[in-house]
Amino acid sequence: MSSSNWDKRIQKYLFFYRDGFFELPYLSDSPRAMIDSLKNTPESTHKPSEQAITSNNPFCEGVVRYREIEEGLWLLATNIDIKENIVAKALYQETGAHNHYVLSFSVFEYVFSSNTDFTDKPIVKSTCWTFYKPKTQVSTYFYKGTTGRFCNFIFTKQWVENNAVFQKLPKENGIQQFMKSGIGFMNWLDVVPNSHEIFKEIWKILEIDQQEPFEITNLKEQTVNLISNFFTAVFNEKRLQKYVPLNNKDYPNIAKAEKMILQNLASPFIGIEKIANEVNLSPTKLKSNFKSVFGLSLLQYHKEKNMLLAMQLMQNSSMQIKNISTAIGYDSSSKFTVFFKKRFGILPSEIRNK
Repeated sequence: MSSSNWDKRIQKYLFFYRDGFFELPYLSDSPRAMIDSLKNTPESTHKPSEQAITSNNPFCEGVVRYREIEEGLWLLATNIDIKENIVAKALYQETGAHNHYVLSFSVFEYVFSSNTDFTDKPIVKSTCWTFYKPKTQVSTYFYKGTTGRFCNFIFTKQWVENNAVFQKLPKENGIQQFMKSGIGFMNWLDVVPNSHEIFKEIWKILEIDQQEPFEITNLKEQTVNLISNFFTAVFNEKRLQKYVPLNNKDYPNIAKAEKMILQNLASPFIGIEKIANEVNLSPTKLKSNFKSVFGLSLLQYHKEKNMLLAMQLMQNSSMQIKNISTAIGYDSSSKFTVFFKKRFGILPSEIRNK
């Protein structure tokens, strides 16, 4: 598309276009601020009686369903199809109280493609959890052609401390240490068992329960269950206990570094120096900041996402093992088999035999 056509779309929809992505800012001061920002996105329709916001514009199509579960706890659940590359940026007003934490669980599906042309184009998933504190300016990249569902659980510190499951944890646990320290956010891959199934139940309740008065009991049970499972899974993590807050200006660079890794999963690791140069950080600072947020080095993160992708291709496609190894950037099937066995404790051929 010509630059003049891009300019027209940017002018019409008030998006900024940089580095191949449309930038969409939204206020994240509170649940209501987030809802108001979503209501004001291009060509959105707010349905107050259903507590839903639908949108269909040249950039994305989807629906956001929101509920106040109880005092101090909100749920924003989204189902979205991405039509163009978008980066969503959390912004905060300088005045006012900022006391809401956001725990986000996301599952995005996309058609797998690689540098090698194979006829089999399986659908693969990318799953992660993100926990970020008030006034943290998080950037999230959404890629053209992906379909996703994600839940934003928004709660106050007081709600967390009053949560029954949280009260059972040791007083000096990792979550408490993390919440005491300034701004910041951390990311985990699929850390909570059965989270997909609980998420399905939450979405089913929201789809059925669209008219006032809303039946909140079952929704609260499933929501608190998923949040509590997350706390239980990560409460004693050492990186939570040792977390050192970064500056807000660093977080977009870390998000961009992750984007570069994800865009090159079908190739060998592109190297820390190249990524550091692209995100305007020194290699030393990039390594330190990235591990603080993701709990893994850049190379470890690349390998882990690479192996998770390989497992999905083994389970959800008919691609031959040698083709899978080539498609995710390995120059030999034997080397791929060694790494796969080391990660999952089972040979690729055993997965296929099952």
